[in-house]
Amino acid sequence: MIGEGDTVPAMTLALSDGTGVNLAGDPVVLYFYPKDDTSGCTREAQDFTALAADFATAGVRVVGVSRDPMKKHDKFIAKYDLAVPLASDEDGALSDAFGTWVEKSMYGRKYMGMERATFVIRGGKVVKAWPKVKVPGHAQEVLNSLS
Repeated sequence: MIGEGDTVPAMTLALSDGTGVNLAGDPVVLYFYPKDDTSGCTREAQDFTALAADFATAGVRVVGVSRDPMKKHDKFIAKYDLAVPLASDEDGALSDAFGTWVEKSMYGRKYMGMERATFVIRGGKVVKAWPKVKVPGHAQEVLNSLS
């Protein structure tokens, strides 16, 4: 997994709000989550939405990333009135580059899935990273790290 101090891949992400974000230049909080419209992922998106104005004041965009298609992202955003844009990583290039597509295990069954992780990126480098995120209080913790 990419860590603090590492250079991020020079990629521009198309976002659900019709804009884009350049990882090599734009200050961004990039949070990876497993799946739209599941309890933990919904809570995380709502928490970042509640603090969206504060992140904007800090000069940082918040972008959520999962492997769900953009059409599913659009429904997720509309259903919960989310204020943070989402990016689709259907081909897995972004999650592979960040090391968030990992082997997981549930009830003894192994499978590949998205590890919940968050990265603060400035100037094309990771300045703060949270691997294996626990949702409660996380969005506030990320915002606090920006000051």
